[in-house]
Amino acid sequence: MKKTVQRPREEITIEPRMETHGNGHANGHPAGNGSKTPRNGLVNGFHKEVVRIQIPGPPSSSFPTEWGKTAMALLYAICCFILTTVMISIVHERVPPKEVSPPLPDKFFDFFYRVEWAFTVCEINGMILVILWILQWSLLKHKSIVGRRFLFIVGTLYLYRCITMYITTLPVPGMHFKCSAKLHGDWQSQLWRVIKMLAGGGLTITGSHHMCGDYLYSGHTVMLTLTYLFIKEYSPRRFWCYHWGCGTLCAVGVFCILLAHDHYTIDVVVAYFITTRLFWWYHTMANQSELKASSQSNFLSRVWWYWLFLYLEQNVQGVVPRSFHVPFSWRSFQWGTVKYTRIDSD
Repeated sequence: MKKTVQRPREEITIEPRMETHGNGHANGHPAGNGSKTPRNGLVNGFHKEVVRIQIPGPPSSSFPTEWGKTAMALLYAICCFILTTVMISIVHERVPPKEVSPPLPDKFFDFFYRVEWAFTVCEINGMILVILWILQWSLLKHKSIVGRRFLFIVGTLYLYRCITMYITTLPVPGMHFKCSAKLHGDWQSQLWRVIKMLAGGGLTITGSHHMCGDYLYSGHTVMLTLTYLFIKEYSPRRFWCYHWGCGTLCAVGVFCILLAHDHYTIDVVVAYFITTRLFWWYHTMANQSELKASSQSNFLSRVWWYWLFLYLEQNVQGVVPRSFHVPFSWRSFQWGTVKYTRIDSD
């Protein structure tokens, strides 16, 4: 069922009137021998009636800003990130020692030996993609809509990751792992470890992540894939060179995850599958107005996050255009200059 936006209308009422002034003149015309006699209720040949003219109100925006909803999406993403970090600390206590449970067999590891610096390349590529996406997002005209879409999707992906890593704890993928010591119920030390990991962005390159167990599925693959998808979706199609460059960074980063033997192949495959499907499902639902109405034929309305989707997207009409604008003017930086004019005297 297609929804239409009703715009408020205004009406102007015009009522022609024939008034007789005290001087015997009707509307300024002398009433006498020269005036016409009313015929069949007509005054000067005109009906006395009301004419209504409808004037459309100001058009409503198809892409409202609604920064409040973007702030709610940011809060949702932050909560999911914190919950994921807490879950990593909990799962770390359950990981069996590598001497007791050796790494599981993996076909990729059979063909490629471990490269020690590969995971550093992965994290550098991820940081480059995140920086590029933030710069691109800051130049978007409809950054509030795109921003809350990114925050909701990334938050939901990390929420799913909490569930998968908790219900299935895999042994370390390689004997090179040096996991932090287990705290055995010391909640103060665990809290400090969670704060340290959050401060370092959960990256190994920052020295903030030395816990084990967060394998199924790969968070690095999620960020690499998701940033590339948003970069490509919200940039002009003619920027094919830019797309190819970002796609190469993403592919090399994912390959380096496996080359470093820091994740099983199944971790990367599941992360790619869930990330791409959630991205495609969300944008399909957002771009089709028919899918924003719950019905028996709309099976996508049965997902658990559908009510959150409606809250974020119910006022967005149509496909968000790939429009860019400069968020500031260079004239605002010229406040310290004084401009003089020449005055010519006679």
